Amino acid sequence: MPELPEVEVVRRGLQSWAVGRRITDLEILDARTLRRHGQGPQDFIEQVTGACIDSAQRRGKYLWLPMKTGSGEGTAMVVHLGMSGQMLVSRSDIPDQRHLRCRFVLDDGADELRFVDQRIFGGLYVDRLIAVDDAPGETIPSTIVHIGRDPLDRLFSLDEVFAHAQRRRTEIKRILLDQSVAAGIGNIYADEALWRAGLHFATPVNSMSHDEVSAIYAAAHEVMTEALDQGGTSFDSLYVNVNGESGYFARSLNVYGRAGENCRRCNSTIVRSAFMNRSSHYCPVCQPIP
Repeated sequence: MPELPEVEVVRRGLQSWAVGRRITDLEILDARTLRRHGQGPQDFIEQVTGACIDSAQRRGKYLWLPMKTGSGEGTAMVVHLGMSGQMLVSRSDIPDQRHLRCRFVLDDGADELRFVDQRIFGGLYVDRLIAVDDAPGETIPSTIVHIGRDPLDRLFSLDEVFAHAQRRRTEIKRILLDQSVAAGIGNIYADEALWRAGLHFATPVNSMSHDEVSAIYAAAHEVMTEALDQGGTSFDSLYVNVNGESGYFARSLNVYGRAGENCRRCNSTIVRSAFMNRSSHYCPVCQPIP
């Protein structure tokens, strides 16, 4: 799944190339892309056609485009990238991508915003925007109010994360992956943050000090910022920016996907273990089992 840096790369691209532009027409090539829009494809078309893209917003892995319409503001098109979703800005004369699912014609028709999704786990829907309690003037789609702030958010509160962690009897990696606690961290950056902090993924979170929890989220902030600077982590041409370009942070990963290779810090062999129906990668020397 794309994680915070990969979604932020897309958001920045949309902010540069799509914000301020009007959707003059659209074409749904695969109705499954709109399965999260409960009112059906025709309602989606009616709500989006003629709307102006007001901004590009993100919380954690969740992306949305607030829209200005003839009836005013208050709605957004939510973009769920799933495992393979891409939002691409293309000239209209460029041939359709192989897995194109939805086409948005912008302004005079010279440019298009295209939603491409190989596995069709992603999708689009329109949602109403509601006020955020802890930030006057900020709004968020009603369907993602349960998502916590992410470590790159200016209002992210480590004290709140620590208080939540102390009430749980579980492993630290489960907390890192819990999007209601702190959004945006997935399997890749959880493994990388834990390696940087020198902690094993199974460390009981309620046994950890405030400084230890702080070190892990500081490491998550650090590694995701570095990934963002390099365009994110792209695999098999997935998780690209709006121009279709891949990020290259995969070359800088220290443990994720490196099972059997040497640790870059102590030269021990990186291990892969099963955890939460996925894999965890760690160094048994730098991150001793608790």
